[in-house]
Amino acid sequence: MAQISVADALGRATSVLANREERPGQVEMANAVARAASIQRHLVVQAGTGTGKSLGYLVPLLLAGNRVVVATATKALQDQLATRDLPMLAERLGVRFTFALLKGRSNYLCRQRALEVTGGEQLSLEEGFHSSGPLGREVRRLLEWAATSETGERGELPFEPSPRAWAQVSVGHTECPGATRCPSGQDCFAEAARQRAGQADVVVVNTHLYAFHLLSGGGLLPEHDIVVIDEAHELEDIASASLGFALAAGRIRSLARSARPLVSDPAPVAALDDAADALEGVLAPRRGARLSRPIDAELAQVLTTARERVSAVMAASRHVETDDPRRARVLEAGTHLITDFDGVLNLPEHQVAWVEGERDAAVLEVAPIDVGAVLDALWWSRPEAPTAVLTSATIPAAIGPRLGLAADRFDQLDVGSPFDYANAALLYCARHLPDPREPSFAIASHEELEALIEAAGGRTMALFTSWRAMQAAAAALGPRLPYRLLTQADLPKSALIEQFRSDEQSCLFATMGFWQGVDVPGPSLSLVVLDRIPFPRPDDPLLQARRDRLGRDAFRLIDLPRAATLLAQGAGRLIRSGSDRGVVAVLDRRLSTARYGWDLVQALPPMRRTRERADVAEFLAAVRAGA
Repeated sequence: MAQISVADALGRATSVLANREERPGQVEMANAVARAASIQRHLVVQAGTGTGKSLGYLVPLLLAGNRVVVATATKALQDQLATRDLPMLAERLGVRFTFALLKGRSNYLCRQRALEVTGGEQLSLEEGFHSSGPLGREVRRLLEWAATSETGERGELPFEPSPRAWAQVSVGHTECPGATRCPSGQDCFAEAARQRAGQADVVVVNTHLYAFHLLSGGGLLPEHDIVVIDEAHELEDIASASLGFALAAGRIRSLARSARPLVSDPAPVAALDDAADALEGVLAPRRGARLSRPIDAELAQVLTTARERVSAVMAASRHVETDDPRRARVLEAGTHLITDFDGVLNLPEHQVAWVEGERDAAVLEVAPIDVGAVLDALWWSRPEAPTAVLTSATIPAAIGPRLGLAADRFDQLDVGSPFDYANAALLYCARHLPDPREPSFAIASHEELEALIEAAGGRTMALFTSWRAMQAAAAALGPRLPYRLLTQADLPKSALIEQFRSDEQSCLFATMGFWQGVDVPGPSLSLVVLDRIPFPRPDDPLLQARRDRLGRDAFRLIDLPRAATLLAQGAGRLIRSGSDRGVVAVLDRRLSTARYGWDLVQALPPMRRTRERADVAEFLAAVRAGA
């Protein structure tokens, strides 16, 4: 087997695929990945839709016997790798290897929490709930499932638990004291998953967990030669979220709940609950706002008081003579809280803080302004760091500088797509519509969308940049269209996509969560409509801080590349197989009229272009006729 070429190995692996097609880009990518692993040099690969990028990186790395971590941004791709691609390669490739799926600790039921919740025969739930009520029944159902589950992993549940029910039987990384300090550590679902990962040749994780691995100094995941970051266009944002932290009243209340059974004097715990209420009250009016540096006196006082009260509860817990494992969790969670309080009270220049969330659940977020500098320190500059393969169907412009990866440290490659976009797809810009920022745009865009849907005979996925725009379009067109209209509000995502796929003349209206990661090949989708160019919010606090640093170059270096990447992702929902044909319609006239329009067009697949709706109607008529 050592003599087989990468191309032959790919052929062997894909020989049983029902829709096997010639994919020269996949072979080119696989050879580049093999070379990158051999010379230990980072690689960035743009692999357009249809390339088969997962096999393009898995086959050469398995062939070479590398230990690999694959980090993905979506659960769908994790499941594809763990349940389809890797099992198929284990059967077809002729190389012996093992693989494991590993998720963050909060994704696994905690046996110790389950023991504490049962309290013998009685459920011991958080205050305000009865064991015989809906929460109690749901927790009992979780416990019954855990009794027979081999993994305890939330994704394997036959039902979707409420966040409060799952919180009763799980812990996050800021609460868990570790296996050696927990009575259930030897029987822990999360630790068992980590042990399986430690013995595997390929470990599939989410990108958030890989960022935490970097932040921890490399202690969360087993040693590996190569890390593949699939869906790498999301790495900057995921790293920004994972390398920061969030403070909310819920964390303080959770600490109080854990400490209450331990501390004989109720006063410190009651004071902690008061501190949570005070934090909730002071954050609510600041939602959507970026915090000053240093933070204002009112917020600083609330955080200082909360810090003192967390310290008091920790001190009281230390003096309790008990083997109760909740004490270790109290000390762990309290330590993390104090660290985060100090992080806000002494906010450094390289970080930005802001408040987001609902009024009764506001969250104080802190993140690094320059993700690249942090990644360079934690990853690129470390001599022992694994070689990285960053890949996506759409690689953002200037990805190296954005991630802190110097130009002399990586190679970049675009292997294109096997699909014949020039003949299979048409790009239409509705230049005659008003500017999207004008009040008249909404009604005009609804009329345009209706005409396009009629030309397509249904079979439309309309993607909107806001929930409000989607709802307005659905309300306006629902009574007028002769086709079934599905919206994102109707069903869970997977069920919604299945309904859309199975009803060939239906229409699906959705928002940003559907601009990427949605795969509907075949006759159910022949028209993708994008309501606006998806520029990031101008008031996004984190991006505001980055814009301030870049000054006049901010639009070119931040807003335009982000919009181009997401626009390409949205357009990529159309052609999903070699036989697909259809139209991408952009209702935002700026694609044709603005100076930056060509930068956006160049980020899209190489489709024929038109500004005439008549051309769209003619093209879609041919698609419907099967021409």
